[in-house]
Amino acid sequence: MEERARTTRKAPGFKLRDVEAVPYSQIEPQDDVRIASGVTEFDRVLGGGIVPGTLVLIGGDPGIGKSTLLLQVADKLGGNENPVLYVSGEESERQIKLRGERLDIHAGNLYILPETNLENIFHEVDRLAPGAIIIDSIQTVFSALIESAPGSVSQVREVAHQFLMLAKNRTIPVFLIGHITKDGSIAGPKTLEHIVDTVLYFEGERHHNHRIVRATKNRFGAANEVGVFEMTGTGLMPVANPSKMFLQERPQNVAGSVVTACMEGTRPLLVEIQALVSGTKYGTGRRMTQGVDQNRVALLIAMLEKRAGLQLIGEDVFVNIAGGLAVDEPAVDLGVVAAIASSFKNAPIDPHTAVFGEIGLTGEVRGTMQPAVRAREAQALGFQRIVMPASNADGLERLLGMRVVGVGSVDEAIAELF
Repeated sequence: MEERARTTRKAPGFKLRDVEAVPYSQIEPQDDVRIASGVTEFDRVLGGGIVPGTLVLIGGDPGIGKSTLLLQVADKLGGNENPVLYVSGEESERQIKLRGERLDIHAGNLYILPETNLENIFHEVDRLAPGAIIIDSIQTVFSALIESAPGSVSQVREVAHQFLMLAKNRTIPVFLIGHITKDGSIAGPKTLEHIVDTVLYFEGERHHNHRIVRATKNRFGAANEVGVFEMTGTGLMPVANPSKMFLQERPQNVAGSVVTACMEGTRPLLVEIQALVSGTKYGTGRRMTQGVDQNRVALLIAMLEKRAGLQLIGEDVFVNIAGGLAVDEPAVDLGVVAAIASSFKNAPIDPHTAVFGEIGLTGEVRGTMQPAVRAREAQALGFQRIVMPASNADGLERLLGMRVVGVGSVDEAIAELF
């Protein structure tokens, strides 16, 4: 079967154009030829726009908005001269038309193809010569030259290779929608993520209106970049200021709440960390988290007991990132520690104060990357004081005109905050 797959790749179902070696000095810079998708947050995640010939894989939970987003992108791209081909293997053209009417889509250059046979898709590609192709979804497409069933490992790998050859040979951007498994990873062989240029994941809680598109791999931009959208009745709307959205319902003067500045790719985000510390009914306290790594929080709690003298072994500790966002960078450590200490002491933190910094197990506060960018985001949203690592604080107060407090240990941070 592997031998059959290798043979198929030598003879793709579309017409290859002639290629020859090109001097490096004559190759155009990619940033100069990027195509704007018309959806600002989508362009941000891709690194500033769509690179011709790129192969993009998008995964996410069922119903989270993958098809909706790409139909909106197809609508914007359909306003250009070249047609856009939307290949649907899961929905009929009437179902897509029904969604398009709800999204107010009127693209005259958008073509819908309800087809799952790879060779038939390539026949339409040769006929239409589209400027962009969207495949919804990669698991439903199969090649008649492979004997295994659609969605199998060999089919998904071969179909992805064929679309890679198409994208590179014709310099057409191709977007693949992929199913995900129960643990949240893209279904199919892991080589699928190695084949493509960019891997995007759709994140978001069903009970929240916002959706986050995160780039976990990007050959043409920053990895871990995020785009924030709001789900509305007319589709996904880009959110220009996500920090403001995540903080708009933040309570004032309540113990256990603090704002921290984190980086998602190249974008600074201010998020609210909430903690609740209460006496346990059992011998040892429970530790539960949402939006932040539970093992990391357990380490910080142990550090607080040893280095700061907070007796938390008999307390239940709950930590939550408000708004359903998940953060994983070490710079949120100081925010987690401040929120836990605030709830334990039942002492509110000044609502105009933001914090960030990585914390070691000896209680030291370590420097983080891009402190000025984080501080500027806090200043833009009206924060008057920011507590950060002492190694990052040099010169920032004069630069920003706001109160910047550098701390070298958890004891100094707690003394400053309370």
